[in-house]
Amino acid sequence: MSYFGKFYLVGPEATKAVNWLFTADVSKAPGSTVYTCMLNQRGGVESDLTVSRISPGDPASPLAPTFEGDGYYLAIGGAVAQHNWSHITSVLQDMKLQCKLLDCSEELGMMSIQGPLSRVVLQEVLDTDLSNEAFPFSTHKLTTAAGCTVRAMRLSFVGEMGWELHVPQEDCVKVYRAVMQAGARHGITNAGYRAIDSLSIEKGYRHWHADLRPDDTPLEAGLAFTCKLKSSIPFLGREAVEAQKAKGIFRRLVCFTTEEKVPMFGLEAIWRDGEVVGHIRRADFGFAIDKTIAYGYIRDPAGGPVSLDFVKSGSYQLERMGVTYPAQAHTRSPFDPDNKRVKGFY
Repeated sequence: MSYFGKFYLVGPEATKAVNWLFTADVSKAPGSTVYTCMLNQRGGVESDLTVSRISPGDPASPLAPTFEGDGYYLAIGGAVAQHNWSHITSVLQDMKLQCKLLDCSEELGMMSIQGPLSRVVLQEVLDTDLSNEAFPFSTHKLTTAAGCTVRAMRLSFVGEMGWELHVPQEDCVKVYRAVMQAGARHGITNAGYRAIDSLSIEKGYRHWHADLRPDDTPLEAGLAFTCKLKSSIPFLGREAVEAQKAKGIFRRLVCFTTEEKVPMFGLEAIWRDGEVVGHIRRADFGFAIDKTIAYGYIRDPAGGPVSLDFVKSGSYQLERMGVTYPAQAHTRSPFDPDNKRVKGFY
């Protein structure tokens, strides 16, 4: 996970900047971590990322820079880090606020320890209480691992209880070896990005570039919960999102599963009641539910809004190489829809 982009947004007017940049309310107390989107003026999603409120730290450490005012730590998928940097920089230049964006991507590594036994393993490595009460989901803190200072974040992109460890580059190997040694008797193993792809789609977590693009809105993508629409705080793209909410959603991202274990990769046609209503954006195999999973945006051929009732009322097939396969549409994640596992309840 070390290829992730890792930026700091700091300065006297950093909170003004994050309020405008991010759809969610990220200006919480230090120690909080929030999943959010960034939008363009049309309401399209330019990024999804996590934003953590931080306190000033040691000028010699990339884990917590010194700054005046407020500080935020941004963790972003590595493949789109430059896109995020460019978008944020452009917005900050237009706003002319007293804050700056710092890139510490090369100075910090990142490892993600996920699964039902992640707490057991990491409790042997980290010098902090990892209980739900002391370290709840969507929070972070500085602690030590193998004698090294790290920033631990309780987050998951795979639908299980787990923590991310953000580690200074020079300490990455030492911390990694300590984690693997502690986890050896619990069956810990390395996992690559194809595992993340499968696990994330099974949980319904979005991938920017596939499920999300600059022409997709949070309402269409099922990410309305990331938008602070109940507050009076303005943010970039808010007017467009509010206009769409009032008018109705005319396309919607839907999860599909097929009983037949057929490989799908994206661009397969989605049929509803005998008509093509869209195509698959992303697909993979879900090993926990033992089914092929696919996500795609659908429209109403009659031109009407795509409500949840519209989604539920149709009969669906997915077409792969000229052959159609019966599919079930889901309005919630087919895996742990109540989000109990990420919160440590098994």
